[in-house]
Amino acid sequence: MLLTSPSSCSLPPPPVPQYDHGLPSFWMRQFNSLPLSVTRAYSTRLNSFDSVYEDVSISYRRKSSSTKCSAKSSLSESNADETGRRFIGKELEALYARCTSWEWKGYKINYVIEGDGRGPALLLVHGFGASLGHWRRNIRVLAERYTVYAIDLLGFGASDKPTNFNYTMEVWAELLLDFSRDVIQAPTVLIGNSVGSLACLIAGSAPQNLVRGIVLLNCAGGMNNKAIVDDWRIKLITPLLWFIDFLLNQRKIASALFERLKTRENLMNVLSAVYSNKASVDDELIEVIKRPADYPGALDVFVSVVTGPPGPNPMSLTPNISIPILVLWGDQDPFTPLDGPVGKYFSSLPPVLANVQFFVLQGVGHCPQDDRPDLVHEKLLTWLDSLPATLSVPCVK
Repeated sequence: MLLTSPSSCSLPPPPVPQYDHGLPSFWMRQFNSLPLSVTRAYSTRLNSFDSVYEDVSISYRRKSSSTKCSAKSSLSESNADETGRRFIGKELEALYARCTSWEWKGYKINYVIEGDGRGPALLLVHGFGASLGHWRRNIRVLAERYTVYAIDLLGFGASDKPTNFNYTMEVWAELLLDFSRDVIQAPTVLIGNSVGSLACLIAGSAPQNLVRGIVLLNCAGGMNNKAIVDDWRIKLITPLLWFIDFLLNQRKIASALFERLKTRENLMNVLSAVYSNKASVDDELIEVIKRPADYPGALDVFVSVVTGPPGPNPMSLTPNISIPILVLWGDQDPFTPLDGPVGKYFSSLPPVLANVQFFVLQGVGHCPQDDRPDLVHEKLLTWLDSLPATLSVPCVK
């Protein structure tokens, strides 16, 4: 055998990345033993927890901070709030200023309405951790031809965040139906992203005449990963997810973890991983996500959603829906991948269900409406124009 010294053309391959989420070594060895493609894809779900557990452990062991440190922290938070306000552009700030509220079961629900009443009503529903501001690139365009409502689900945005409340997919679906009946007072096209898509699907499957169409943007399989039971990749990291649930049920640990998760730096890293168009991950987007996370009650919402029941899955709901459904799917989504069970299911539907249209958006991540709004508008506006002018049964209040 001829031995030669390494040259620039024969460098050894880069080391396989070893992810460390501060978890028991056995589980991390199992995770790091998976194929590289799997660890890279699913580390996106977990990279928010990189070094977080270590930070939490340190915070948990420390004594109460000194008065001097507390004063410094308060000053930093004040400066951060001031910085956050500077990140919101004039157009989005004006949108927030036009928001109003509706009382639902004793809770304040924040929403905005745009448009002059032409065309069918559209209701935009955000995903987990987001708010109506996540539709910042869509509302104005859609309002040129339709009446557009955008809502903050209970627990998110500027809506109330009750503590000791069980947040479920069914609760949000009921909220959407009641909003359509009491506020919009007309059959509505529900347009959702991620968990918001699933809430729209549940609402559309209920016996009612309030929904005239559904648009799903990278629909979630459930409120959390417990719903994805048929994905072998999720099965392999299930112990890791259980451990995260255990941490979140320890109040002090959950609080420290949440504080670390919602830092601007961490949010930038997470969003950059789930957006394909990195230019869309700007300071304004970070503020759209971070500002509501600083409100009282946000921690309780986070824990309830991550550790709660996943709710109904799309595979059990969709066959029972006869109204038109448009499904748009970003092919670069690491959260609900196109080759995952939910993506595969929806892509298989058009030949089977005549009311379903499915389109893949090339080079788009988990939040198509904000990642590449132009591609979404192209498909969405064409589909909306094709809807029947009215439903055969009027909406009854």
